[in-house]
Amino acid sequence: MNLFPWLTIVVVLPISAGSLIFLFPHRGNKVIRWYTLCICINELLLTTYVFCYHFQMDDPLIQLTEDYKWINLFDFYWRLGIDGLSIGPILLTGFITTLATLAARPVTRESRLFHFLMLAMYSGQIGSFSSRDILLFFIMWELELIPIYLLLSMWGGKKRLYSATKFILYTAGGSVFLLIGVLGIGLYGSNEPTLNLETSVNQSYPVALEIIFYIGFLIAFAVKSPIISLHTWLPDTHGEAHYSTCMLLAGILLKMGAYGLVRINMELLPHAHSIFSPWLIILGAIQIIYAASTSLGQRNLKKRIAYSSVSHMGFILIGIGSISDTGLNGAILQIISHGFIGAALFFLAGTSYDRIRLIYLDKMGGMAIPIPKIFTVFSVLSMASLALPGMSGFVAELIVFFGIINSQKYLLITKILITFVTAIGMILTPIYSLSMLRQMFYGYRLFNAPNSYFYDSGPRELFVSISILIPVIGIGIYPDFILSLSVDKVEAILSNFFYR
Repeated sequence: MNLFPWLTIVVVLPISAGSLIFLFPHRGNKVIRWYTLCICINELLLTTYVFCYHFQMDDPLIQLTEDYKWINLFDFYWRLGIDGLSIGPILLTGFITTLATLAARPVTRESRLFHFLMLAMYSGQIGSFSSRDILLFFIMWELELIPIYLLLSMWGGKKRLYSATKFILYTAGGSVFLLIGVLGIGLYGSNEPTLNLETSVNQSYPVALEIIFYIGFLIAFAVKSPIISLHTWLPDTHGEAHYSTCMLLAGILLKMGAYGLVRINMELLPHAHSIFSPWLIILGAIQIIYAASTSLGQRNLKKRIAYSSVSHMGFILIGIGSISDTGLNGAILQIISHGFIGAALFFLAGTSYDRIRLIYLDKMGGMAIPIPKIFTVFSVLSMASLALPGMSGFVAELIVFFGIINSQKYLLITKILITFVTAIGMILTPIYSLSMLRQMFYGYRLFNAPNSYFYDSGPRELFVSISILIPVIGIGIYPDFILSLSVDKVEAILSNFFYR
């Protein structure tokens, strides 16, 4: 047990400090913005301090544990703790939420509610990544659905109500399966509910029951990740959401699904995972090609980037399905890498829209001359998205490939086939990325238009873009910075498959 409740403070601070926003005067937009930004920065600094000074990197066990009885009636505890798997996503959440708050400066309507919802999401996401009680995980998972629904339906585009309703139907439908799985695991084999993740890891189930649990969790996480056939809410949601909401969706929300697959499906249900892992790899390979091909046909800029996100999540699936330490490390690196790149691309798409008020690619063209700074940063981050060597996307995808090749579970012919199919997807990625750049920035359409003077990127937008670009290049050059966090935990998870 940890003596000081660091994690409780980290989880509760954003939502509790955020609730004070409603005491501010209604028209104090500037004060509200700065207050929210200060909370986010302080939270990020506090999290970094706790991880630097109170966390041992080489220990694969859960650290900074907190265990307080919450509801006596059915043995429900407030259990928090972190390990190498949680640190990356928690720091990513802090970083992206801080930048998304800075990016949300143009929002002036109902400013208090908007910023409170951003902070409520922040608490829900950090709570999901650090909860060590399976029912608490479910509650935190649900906590960030309502803020996103409201952010979509109140500050979205023309079809915002349609996309918000679609989002809530899909995610709430997935949550039903998550709740059934949580209750099934909690109530299995004893009169007292066992909701502690530590004891659940050592629990063994009949294979048929484990498969049923696995399918339930898989559907819940497949909606959030998203995995193809359950992905159609994502392009609509991204197409209509304000770009600061898009940053949170692409940067953090999708990663919660992938985190759930590793934390619950792999760690708690290893027998079922070894049965389903070939199907996950096949799904991942199909997803990479299908989403990359579909992205190419999108006229809407944000929908094109959204489909590219779906395509990149395919690599995470392949890494998780490879059941090798290299593959799983690659998947965790891709979670962090795509969190940065996806958030940055949506931010830049939003800043471009703020200037030209166009979202359809076939109506754009020639933007490179009036807005050279946005053009430069957009080009560099598009290169990061198509896995240019020296950027984080390249390292992550390369490690996933090595993970498949090194996997002891699959035959050589299967490995070659999967690698070949995935390589086709990697060829399609530059096609849609570069055609997006060509349609937006090259040619003469907007350059020759009357009143074609646009303001280029200001200091705030340049700061957000460069803040994301630095870790993308940093991870690309020195990926050990992220891999060293998770490598011991990955070995501990995989030992379940080989020694259990």
